[in-house]
Amino acid sequence: IKRPEGFSVTSEAYRRFVDHNRLWTRLMRILDETNWKDPRAAGPASDKLRKLVLAAPLPDGLEADVQIAYRRLEEKFGRGVAVAVRSSATAEDLPNASFAGVHESFLNIRGARALTEAVRSCYASLFTERAISYRIDKGFAHRTVALSVGVQRMIRADRASSGVIFTLDT
Repeated sequence: IKRPEGFSVTSEAYRRFVDHNRLWTRLMRILDETNWKDPRAAGPASDKLRKLVLAAPLPDGLEADVQIAYRRLEEKFGRGVAVAVRSSATAEDLPNASFAGVHESFLNIRGARALTEAVRSCYASLFTERAISYRIDKGFAHRTVALSVGVQRMIRADRASSGVIFTLDT
């Protein structure tokens, strides 16, 4: 089996992003002041949180690292190589909680600028109503959960296939 090639934007990079933009004070104010059991309050609050993250620039070093890594993929696989951009939270796959599918992932992303936006969108997905409610229900402090982003070259379905299967019969 040939594995698609790619790279990872670490959870430490996420923490640098939040610190660089001094987001925690604003994020925590909204998180703490919102009644997350009330959908009329949760929806708008989640929108505000995601907009804060989406408007914040990636630190120069991080943006450059992402773009350099993407250019390396382009050198190997051609200009505008399509990539999958997958969120992976630090608290995933624990004995008492599984965040699988809670955070967003993106397919068929092409170009360094689009990739940078997809990374930021993955970060913003930590603040969807679903992700926030799940953290609250499972007792996770918002500041303790970080997110890494895996970037992998897309495999063309007409030339190969890729997938994951789950079964009850282990």
